[in-house]
Amino acid sequence: MNPPGHLQRFRQRGGDLVAAQFVLIVLVALSGRKRQSVGGIQKAAGLTLMALGGAVVVGGGRTLGGNLSALPELLDTSELVTTGLYAQIRHPIYSGLLALGLGWGILRGSPEALGWTAALAALFHFKSAREEKALLARFPAYAAYRKRTKRFVPGVI
Repeated sequence: MNPPGHLQRFRQRGGDLVAAQFVLIVLVALSGRKRQSVGGIQKAAGLTLMALGGAVVVGGGRTLGGNLSALPELLDTSELVTTGLYAQIRHPIYSGLLALGLGWGILRGSPEALGWTAALAALFHFKSAREEKALLARFPAYAAYRKRTKRFVPGVI
């Protein structure tokens, strides 16, 4: 067993992006530890975004099933999924995580959490671009799917 070889393969498959993703998620969470005073509307908006984000993450994961992987490289057994939430957007799990981060930042009155969520959005842009390159190479139908759906927000982004 050659651990450096495993690490190198992990990095080649996009492991650096996954590691950065998890660091940013932790930073979002930790940034909101100290609660700032927020009003009722802000609390409701934050909680609503968090509930929506959580539901989207779970729904996206369920729809992907055995295709789910944190790495941006496809599994050998991957199939193209265009149903459920994927009929509306190409990366609902990323969208859900961003809604969770945004909601957390709003709920906690944390500009830092919002800033880390913005950094996470930038990372997801690059990570999803890498995933889409692999999807285009493996699935010819992905090009048409990509034309009819948005990346993160239906009808917007």
